[in-house]
Amino acid sequence: MQLIGGVILSLGWVPQIIQILKTKSVADLSLKSYLLILLGISLMEAYAVSLAVTGVGLAFLITNTMSLCVVLLVIILIIRFQSHK
Repeated sequence: MQLIGGVILSLGWVPQIIQILKTKSVADLSLKSYLLILLGISLMEAYAVSLAVTGVGLAFLITNTMSLCVVLLVIILIIRFQSHK
């Protein structure tokens, strides 16, 4: 259940990424909000790594890493397209 839920949450960012790439606009997105989300996911990632090292929580590590990557991509796109004002 955790793996399925985590994959769904990670894939939830994909429509936002597609929208940014299509419109090349990030005017309505808050970089500060995404940075806070990234901080929260990064802290959870540290916890997920510690769980995986002990032999549990591999699904949590996988899905959290996916979320970390897609949120980082959104942040990169925001930074990239903010400079194109």
